[in-house]
Amino acid sequence: MKLLIYMFYLILIIIMILNFLSLILSKKMLMNREKNISFECGFDLFNSSRMPFSIQFYLIGILFLVFDVEIILMFPIINSLNFLNYYIWIYCSLMVLLILYLGLEFEKYEGSLKWFM
Repeated sequence: MKLLIYMFYLILIIIMILNFLSLILSKKMLMNREKNISFECGFDLFNSSRMPFSIQFYLIGILFLVFDVEIILMFPIINSLNFLNYYIWIYCSLMVLLILYLGLEFEKYEGSLKWFM
């Protein structure tokens, strides 16, 4: 048990030494404000965070997630071709694609995809 505790302390000391050496030897000695802050799409880095922003950035993100879900749903459908009847497989895959296409047409009809400034 004592050997385990000694090994734990030894590993902890090694980790602390490596972190300290990394801090000292790192090449980032000159810190710039622009390089240290995270980039947010659509936001100017030098303006106040209380300024209004465009909702279209979030709509595009949501549409991206919807089509990612489409891809996730299509992989099992492709793999199930070996187990299902061909007509049932075509019906199921076309229903998934039809629902997604109707959702996209609804977004287009509603005007969510138009980019206003």
